[in-house]
Amino acid sequence: MDTAMVIDLGRHALWTAVLVCAPLLGVALAVGLVIGIIQAATSINESTLSFIPKLIALALALLLFGSWQLVTLIDFTRSIFLRIPALFS
Repeated sequence: MDTAMVIDLGRHALWTAVLVCAPLLGVALAVGLVIGIIQAATSINESTLSFIPKLIALALALLLFGSWQLVTLIDFTRSIFLRIPALFS
């Protein structure tokens, strides 16, 4: 196992983590921004008000993106298992 292989594996792991997290983080950011604008426009300064809409939006995002995220993680895991024989040669 050489340095290039380790760096490639780390790069692949970080890229997979970014791909899996991006849809949920994007939805949470968008919902938080919309709720923040509504709170600023109505002068409602309740910090717990944005929690329930974010929770609902994240649940819907998981329903929408969950299968794709799972497939992405399974493909990454398979690629790691396929690299195991090359580690010891």
